[in-house]
Amino acid sequence: MRRRKDAQKARDLALQRMERLFSLAAAAAQELHPERSDRYVQIARQISTRTRVRMPRHLKRLFCKHCGGFLSPSSARVRLHDGVLTSTCLRCEKQTRRPYYAKKGANAR
Repeated sequence: MRRRKDAQKARDLALQRMERLFSLAAAAAQELHPERSDRYVQIARQISTRTRVRMPRHLKRLFCKHCGGFLSPSSARVRLHDGVLTSTCLRCEKQTRRPYYAKKGANAR
């Protein structure tokens, strides 16, 4: 019984640390420190790997899968076309595509 509780605490702590590191990465990107924000992302990925905790989807989309860089507005280009969101990392020029769905009622006239 004790082991399960400790595992849950470790998982929660890892998720909190990943969230905090991504918020620090966003702040560092606004202050024009791309190396620092990339390092925060690298640490968050190491935490995820070592603790065997999946990174939440909303955090996974904030870094380039190819070079590992933080995708800030100044380092990424985002395009929407025919239900596909394409984000291009401006450092390594690799593209990531994912489907998106418009919210119902958003374009209601």
